[in-house]
Amino acid sequence: MANKLYRLFEYAYIIIAIFFAYQAVVNWTTEPNRAYLFLFFVIVAIFMFFFKRNFRKKMEERNKK
Repeated sequence: MANKLYRLFEYAYIIIAIFFAYQAVVNWTTEPNRAYLFLFFVIVAIFMFFFKRNFRKKMEERNKK
């Protein structure tokens, strides 16, 4: 059950990254500083996706032993 929950949170970060990317595109011409902030959040969300995925895979390997 925990693995499913971890996997759900992984993909939630991807959804959040897509949302922030959309917001960055919408705000690009009117508020460029805000668009850069949203792009920063996109990078953080993608980093968190890979970090959480790596952490989950390590936990799965440890549980197999």
